[in-house]
Amino acid sequence: MATSNGSQHPAATPPEPLRGRVAIVTGGSGGIGAAVTAHLASLGARVVVGYVGDPAPAEQLVAALNSGSGAPRAVAVGADVSDPAQVARLFDAAQAAFGPDLHVLVAAAGVQDAAYPPIADTTPEQWDRAFGVNARGAFLCCREAARRLARGGAGRIVTFSSSNVGSLRPGYGAYVATKAAVEAMTKVLAKELAGTGITANSVAPGPVATPMFYAGKSEERVAAVARECPMGRIGEPDDVAPVVGFLCTDAAGWINGQVIRVNGGYV
Repeated sequence: MATSNGSQHPAATPPEPLRGRVAIVTGGSGGIGAAVTAHLASLGARVVVGYVGDPAPAEQLVAALNSGSGAPRAVAVGADVSDPAQVARLFDAAQAAFGPDLHVLVAAAGVQDAAYPPIADTTPEQWDRAFGVNARGAFLCCREAARRLARGGAGRIVTFSSSNVGSLRPGYGAYVATKAAVEAMTKVLAKELAGTGITANSVAPGPVATPMFYAGKSEERVAAVARECPMGRIGEPDDVAPVVGFLCTDAAGWINGQVIRVNGGYV
C-alpha cells in the first residue's frame, strides 16, 4: 500500500486477527492444547476449553485468560470427545456462552500408551482406546464442526496428527495408525467442505515437552530423542501453538487439506 510520500509498505497485520471469532479447543487444558488455547486468546479469539477428567487445570487456565477482562473471553466445558452426545453438548455450550457463530475447531485431544507396546503385544483394548480418542474423537468433533462452523471464509478446522506418522517408531503402532487416519480424514474433509470457505488442515508435531511425551520414557531416552533433532532439543508447546494460530487466521485461507509437520527437522 502506497504511503503519502509514495513509498510502498505491506498491509499491516491486525494485532488481533481472531477478534470476534469463537474457537473450540479440545484437549485445551494441558500440554500443547493449553498453549494453543492461550495463543488463540492472545490473537483475540474467545475460547472454549474442552477437557476431560480433572476440571482444575481448565478452570485455572480460564481464570487466567479472563483476568482483567470485562466480558468473559474463555469458558471451560467438560466433554469426552469419543461420545457423540458430549461432543454435541460441547458445541452447544460454546454457542450458549458466545453466541450462535462458531468459527474455529482445534481438535487437540489425544492419548498415547505409555507402555509403547509393539503391535504383537498390543491388546484390543489398547488399540480401541487409542482409536476411541484420537481417531473417533477427531471424527466426531470434525463432523460437528462441518455442520456448525460459520460459512463465508472464517471457518477453520485444525486436527492434530503426529510426526511419528513419518518416523514410524517401534512401539507406536496403534498411535501412528490413529494419526494416519486423522490425516487422511482431514484431507477428505477439506474437499467435502468445498464452497463453505471452511479450511481443514492437520498439524503434526514432533517430540514436544509435555506429560504425554515424558510418560514411560527414561532420561536416557529423552536425551536420545533430543539428539536426533537437528535443533538439539525437545520441542516446546509454544513452538507449535503459533503454527496452529496462523492456520486459524484469514492469512492462511489458501492453506487447505494439508499436513504441517512442526518438529525442528526431526522427520
